[in-house]
Amino acid sequence: MSEVEHELTSGSYIKHHLTNLQVCKTETGMQWGPEACAGNFKTVNLDTLGFGILLGVIFLSLFRRVAKNATTGVPGRLQAFIEIVYEYVNNSVIESFHGKSRLIAPLALTIFVWIILMNTMDIIPVDLFPWAAEHMGVSHLKIVPSTDPNITFGLSISVFLLIIFYSIKIKGVGGFLKELAFQPFGKWMLPFNLILEGVNLLAKPVSLALRLFGNLYAGELLFLLIALLLTAGPLGFVGGAIAQMGWAIFHLLVIWLQAFIFMMLTIVYLSMACEEH
Repeated sequence: MSEVEHELTSGSYIKHHLTNLQVCKTETGMQWGPEACAGNFKTVNLDTLGFGILLGVIFLSLFRRVAKNATTGVPGRLQAFIEIVYEYVNNSVIESFHGKSRLIAPLALTIFVWIILMNTMDIIPVDLFPWAAEHMGVSHLKIVPSTDPNITFGLSISVFLLIIFYSIKIKGVGGFLKELAFQPFGKWMLPFNLILEGVNLLAKPVSLALRLFGNLYAGELLFLLIALLLTAGPLGFVGGAIAQMGWAIFHLLVIWLQAFIFMMLTIVYLSMACEEH
């Protein structure tokens, strides 16, 4: 760490580690850093995009290589593992999706694996990448894309647009509007139906995004608090090491669980969009 990093208080240490590497466009040109980009709508979180795209490329490359080299005999460990993941996601789609679409299974697999990879970055020691980045002249770096609401809302809004698409595709524009206006209390309660169904529809992407973001952000925050405990003398170091190991083991469950919940709710929401009743 630099001299500036040593002078950080506990609060500023946590704030520093939860701040993205940002670039924004201003009237004077491109600016770097959270201070220059505060409140600027034209801001891009470079670390979120970079790690998110990198993990997506790793996912696609790995699955493509295994599919290309797949054998019909006894599979290797990697092929066996990917086949297990594929069959698990495919069975989940078969059991929960009642419409007809070739998109849902690949979508569910992409969501499940990509979110797992992004969440797993939370297991990496919190100071490792920021420390390395600082020695390369980068002041801020967050390596867990799912702790950025821009990523989680990007995923959930994509699912929301697919919900609208399938609702209109299966029911038609008139059927979709009729569902919003006349359900669940009939045509005489039209204003109330619109409010109720509108809130219900909009709550889907919001809940998807905030659930994933909130759980991973809280997990990252707890890792930072434990890291601070490691600096509190010998007793704090021992207690922090035990807490770090215990939370890391528990957080592995959170990583998989949040990916599973996001995938399953996506399947269920899209199945509901395809059901005319």
